[in-house]
Amino acid sequence: MVLQKNTGRRNQRKSMEQEWKLTVPASPEKISLLKAGDVVSLSGCILTGRDAAHKRMMEYLNKGIALPFDIKNQGIYYTGPCPAAPGKIIGSCGPTTSSRMDRYTPLLLDLGLKIMIGKGQRSPEVIAAMVRNGAVYLAAVGGAGALIAQCVKKAQVIAFDDLGPEAVYRLEVRNFPLIVAIDARGNNLYDIGPRQYRQL
Repeated sequence: MVLQKNTGRRNQRKSMEQEWKLTVPASPEKISLLKAGDVVSLSGCILTGRDAAHKRMMEYLNKGIALPFDIKNQGIYYTGPCPAAPGKIIGSCGPTTSSRMDRYTPLLLDLGLKIMIGKGQRSPEVIAAMVRNGAVYLAAVGGAGALIAQCVKKAQVIAFDDLGPEAVYRLEVRNFPLIVAIDARGNNLYDIGPRQYRQL
């Protein structure tokens, strides 16, 4: 993973939040530098997976069957892409609510998953597994699926194609804009942000 700090400063910004250019696959050492509230521009290859794909993954693992793709040091984006229009790489691919994957996530983190991308809060069990395994949760902007699709340079179904849009895709993304929602120490922007604004 390549992690590059963007040294440019935003006008009128007084917080300690930083901006990073992040390339996946990821390593725990680089992920540990990210802090809740930091801005991330993500490039590289990530997987997709929603409810049905996660359920299928658990069925495989519970039967002792290896997953048909490697998740170690990888990232999963919680999305189900819309069909691509003629001449397009992919259709709209906005984030789905991450909590729907919470029951499946701790095991995947224990198996080496390092980055999750979605929207909304995560359960205490997921956060504990993130801290235990040095993983990070990045938030994408809900309702911006068409804009996010412009960051996708390649898209390929790699597993569970019978699930249609909920199949597992490998996406090559460039400059995918994200926010560190929960860092590898368990700091949670969904808790920190409201507290900071109450102090203003």
